[in-house]
Formats: sequence, structure tokens, C-alpha cells
Amino acid sequence: MGVIPASRLGKIEFYESHLQAWATNAASIGLDPAAVLAFQTLVTGARASYLDAEMKREASKAATLTFHEDTDAMATIGSALMKNIRAYAESTDDPGVYALAQIPAPSQPSPVGPPGQPYELTVGLAQTGALALRWKCDNPSGATGTVYEVQRRIGTGPFQFVEVAGERSFEDITIPAGSSNIVYQITAVRGKARGPAAQFLVNFGVGGVTAAAIQDGEIKLAA
Repeated sequence: MGVIPASRLGKIEFYESHLQAWATNAASIGLDPAAVLAFQTLVTGARASYLDAEMKREASKAATLTFHEDTDAMATIGSALMKNIRAYAESTDDPGVYALAQIPAPSQPSPVGPPGQPYELTVGLAQTGALALRWKCDNPSGATGTVYEVQRRIGTGPFQFVEVAGERSFEDITIPAGSSNIVYQITAVRGKARGPAAQFLVNFGVGGVTAAAIQDGEIKLAA
């Protein structure tokens, strides 16, 4: 570890603490008294420069704080004025307000398309004995709140409403005993928008439960 500190302030403090001894004992320690005196002037100048820098640094901090406070106050009021302009433009239904204020009009959101059509229905038996149905459905990007209306037709009977599922799955626990086949019709719904309905034929047999899509009145077996 060196005798002289590494920091600038440390160097000033080191030489300040040694100047008196060096000046008093200059001849005894091999120093020229005139050189020590000149060096003392340099140390005093360094201390003065440090104090000036510290004062300016504190002044800069205060100025920066004032700058931030002023710009924050400006931004708050400016944001309120911008909101007033937009609110006035909307209440008067006058897009020319934006041009007069020299600010861009808000962009109109792109309409979200209708829900998709369910596909790839898979079926299985849940532990409760219910028929578990799962399907896929590709809905538009950004669409939220899509639910699925499930209807079924047993045998040659009419379609009857069964459930509105919040997910792409549903467990049917009300299948009448002895049913050999059921057609499920599933429709994705979002608000008033409805996607294309999809129909799936579910057969119950000795080989288990199978499902196939119905398209244009024809049964499409899975590949």
C-alpha cells in the first residue's frame, strides 16, 4: 500500500498534514525551503479548487432538483390540457379540433374479426363417467371473452342447447342411457359475434368412444 493516497482529496489532505513539518525541517530533510513554499501555494490552490468544485456540485444538484420539479409540474398540467382537447373533440364530434391544436387525432382501433370455427374434437371418459370433450378454435388476435355454445342432437332428434363453456372443453353428464351416437354442434361466441358452427359425430361402441367432424353433411374421419 502506497504512502500517498490514491484519491485527489486524499492527496490534498496528505500534503496539507505534512507541509508544516516539511517547512520547519526543510534543511534537515533535504528540501529547499523555497521549493516547499512554492509547493504550499500549489496545495492551497488545490484545496480552493476542490471547495469551488464542491460548491458548484451542490449548486448543480439543487438546480437539477428544481429542473425536475418544474418539468413535472409542466407535464401534469400539459397532460390535463391534452385530455381537455381530446374530450372537447369527442363531445363535439369535430376532428378539426385536433388540427387546430396541432396534435394527432387518436387512431381508430382495427375491428376484431368474428370468432373462429371449432375443429379437431377429441372425446374421452372422465373419472366421473361424464363424456369429456375438447376441441381447438383459432380466434382473431386480440379477441377476448370468447365462449362456446354447445348443442347436441341424440339420434334423429332436434338439436338442443346443453351448455355455454368458457373454455375449449366441456363434460357432458346428462347423456341418456343407451345412446349410440350423438351429434354435437359447437359455436364460438363473443358478444353479438358468432363464428361458424362446427358439428361432430360421437359414436359409442364396443371399441370405445370415437368422434368425427361433419362437413357439408358428410362425416370426415380423422386421418
